[in-house]
Amino acid sequence: MAEILHVFTAVEKGKPVREVEESVVLENKGLEHCIHGRPESRRQVLLMDIETLEQFGIGPGRVKENLTTRGIVLRELAAGQRLRAGSALLEVTLACEPCRQMDMIRMGLRDVLRGRRGMLCRVIRTGVVRRGDALEAVSAESAELQSAPASVQS
Repeated sequence: MAEILHVFTAVEKGKPVREVEESVVLENKGLEHCIHGRPESRRQVLLMDIETLEQFGIGPGRVKENLTTRGIVLRELAAGQRLRAGSALLEVTLACEPCRQMDMIRMGLRDVLRGRRGMLCRVIRTGVVRRGDALEAVSAESAELQSAPASVQS
């Protein structure tokens, strides 16, 4: 089963992301306290796999992902696919296109990451995500059958 290795939030534009042990993932927003999450956006949470990061010698968090994953081939996920991340429910919206920031990490990285930059998601249901949590693909039907957590403390 796939898992979440790292959880990151961006608290200030232009600064490195901050690793946290856990975060509340807010419905229709993104990770709590993360400046990248916006209501109604298709870009609320960025997933990036450790396998790709390691292949290109990039440390977790350097490409400003929110969740670093292991054991799931992100580029094979289709838009609309639902994912349970900890107790949160995400929906894949689109592949993340590498931006010029990638070349600031290492010249040429933008080109080599095309098609491998991770997947963007929107948050369907609020929950908590922690390092070590499972990440699993779920059908829309099974996701709807499960009730939301009783309460999530902010």
